Amino acid sequence: MPIRLNRDALPPVCPNMAVNLDALRPGFTDDPYAVLKSLRDAGPVHRVETFGVPMWLVTRYPDVRAALDNPLLSSHGSALAEPLRGHPHFASWWFGDLSDHMMNSDEPNHTRLRRAVSSQLTPRRIAALRPRIEQVATQLADGFVDGRCDLIADFAAPLPITVIMELLGVPAVDQENFRYWADVVTGLADGDASSAREETAGYLRDLVTHKRTSGDDDLIGGLARATGETALSDDELASLAFLLLVAGYTTAVDLVGNGALALLRHPDQLELLQRSSSLLPGAIEEFLRFDGPASHLLRFATQPLTIGGVQIPAGDVVLLSLASAEHDPNRYPRADQLNIERADRQHLAFGHGIHFCLGAPLARLEGEVAFKTLLSRCAGLALDPSQPLGWRVSLGSRGLRALPVTFLAKPKMPLDEQATIKVPKPTM
Repeated sequence: MPIRLNRDALPPVCPNMAVNLDALRPGFTDDPYAVLKSLRDAGPVHRVETFGVPMWLVTRYPDVRAALDNPLLSSHGSALAEPLRGHPHFASWWFGDLSDHMMNSDEPNHTRLRRAVSSQLTPRRIAALRPRIEQVATQLADGFVDGRCDLIADFAAPLPITVIMELLGVPAVDQENFRYWADVVTGLADGDASSAREETAGYLRDLVTHKRTSGDDDLIGGLARATGETALSDDELASLAFLLLVAGYTTAVDLVGNGALALLRHPDQLELLQRSSSLLPGAIEEFLRFDGPASHLLRFATQPLTIGGVQIPAGDVVLLSLASAEHDPNRYPRADQLNIERADRQHLAFGHGIHFCLGAPLARLEGEVAFKTLLSRCAGLALDPSQPLGWRVSLGSRGLRALPVTFLAKPKMPLDEQATIKVPKPTM
């Protein structure tokens, strides 16, 4: 019988029994750190079962970091992911129509796909997005009324999805439908996820076909016209667009949402950041460590290997707990405390090794602009005690669906002053 964990009474860990993480239970999503601490304290690697699938959970920072860069652990989801085939939580990611992307690939194909994206998602292109991101953030903040809002629905979600859609080149006429599909697929909204994913797949394939000949100077347009080593098939390009959509969207939403919640629960840190805006870059890194968007990553053992002194047989599934590693007290002093002045910024929120997130600079930029806007426009920011928080239920990521807040409302800028603001058009 697997051990059942709950928030109120954590049982002792037995090495001969599979621990059931019960990751879909809301209690685990609300606060997984107590469960993960129990496992981390008991040992570096545990046999666990989640969603009915047996796997090995790696809990400590050195082992997780080394595993992220271990060539014996595959990210490729074909034959090695067979234990996950047919499971609704896993199957679409490794076996679905949009699964042919670089997060699911190993060398040498991974390098080819990554080089293609890198050729278009350049530092210059990301930096050029700043004025547009600032414009969108300001417009969203102007929409706050009555000194209260849902920080996810009204700010943290519409900001990055607007940027992602424009970056990918989704026409304005399609953006309402596209955002709905994205919200359902990522769990930000209720709906039929399978149907939304199917609609997204069909749309992205049609968009790729259009971009092959459109001459549009956007990310998909550039990738669609690439030749030589960076040329991609229709399946690869649609899958990469989907990856950029999902990863780019949820990472930014969770960075802003989880980071804002951390500040609201640590008012001393919020006050410190309000007094000294120069601390914001370091605060962004601490938000990523303290309660980052990515909580767990799956890998597959191509050969027998040893992690943390535990033998992992070939073909087994390995679950790398970034959430546990980032709270490892042997890596970070007072790891369970939010400290925006923390000097150690070597977190794993964007991964490590060949799969380090290409979108990290964009996520950091969106986070910086979002927090600058909130801190300047929403004095007295606080949790709304009359409304509950809402969490997305997922093993791979941990993020809010709803973050109701109150603040001291500021009057909007007069229309004649708004008209004098010149927002430069992004240069791609």
